[in-house]
Amino acid sequence: MTGDYEPSATGWVRKHVEQIMRTGTTDGVTIRGLATVLMTYRGAKSGKIRKTPVMRVEHDGAYAAVASQGGAPKNPQWYASLVAEPVVELQDGRTNREYRAREVSGDEKAIWWERAVAAYPPYADYQRKTERQIPVFVLEPISG
Repeated sequence: MTGDYEPSATGWVRKHVEQIMRTGTTDGVTIRGLATVLMTYRGAKSGKIRKTPVMRVEHDGAYAAVASQGGAPKNPQWYASLVAEPVVELQDGRTNREYRAREVSGDEKAIWWERAVAAYPPYADYQRKTERQIPVFVLEPISG
């Protein structure tokens, strides 16, 4: 993904991304001791490249990106970016690949939500503390 990179205004996000960029791997970069992956996408408003660590929720080569924002009343800013431009890069360990994000619903969302909560139990608490339904995207590898 090419373009101008704009670091996050959120301190802990910026720190995690800097560590991944410095070491070349997501290994050892955790939230509450649980594994993360790095999602790179284009900002919907700015058009700039953005990088956000998300919890590592993987199944059969696909990943979930959970727009929890810690149970805040609004979606994280990256939600609108994935809706506007669903092609993202995802780094897991030292491996980078392109993925296409699609928001899931119904039974498929229920399955991925269960996987997400298994990988990061606080998601269940986040859902209880907000009135919005927390969106889940499935990131599927782009062939080629």
